[in-house]
Amino acid sequence: MPRLDLVTFLVDDYDRAAAWFTEVLGFSLVADEPATTDDGRAKRWVVVRPPSGGSGLLLALADTAEQRAAVGHQAGGRVAFFLHVADVAERMASMRAAGVVFEGEPRHEAYGDVVVFVDLCGNRWDLIGAVEKD
Repeated sequence: MPRLDLVTFLVDDYDRAAAWFTEVLGFSLVADEPATTDDGRAKRWVVVRPPSGGSGLLLALADTAEQRAAVGHQAGGRVAFFLHVADVAERMASMRAAGVVFEGEPRHEAYGDVVVFVDLCGNRWDLIGAVEKD
């Protein structure tokens, strides 16, 4: 059965990005291995995943001018990623303590409480809390 395993996430520094995802978002570092580009240059295969599993992010070092320009703008300014958590307020508090910038306060939607935050590169994410059942 097909499933989406990895999404490329352009970064300007492997170590800084891996630390941010593991220390700030609580992701697991599941791979950090030497690799080679198609043209023979050294690179790394760095993968982080949320603790619940599911799709991961391949942290890819931007190494061309076009790629460097896309760091932090992977969705052209739109929200690019969606992180579901049990409790938005609780997660916001820990993320704010780690220096994460939020765009406003949570709003309630039919699918849960949601607030936009900005990652270490400048990409926008939705932080989405579980819908409370009556």
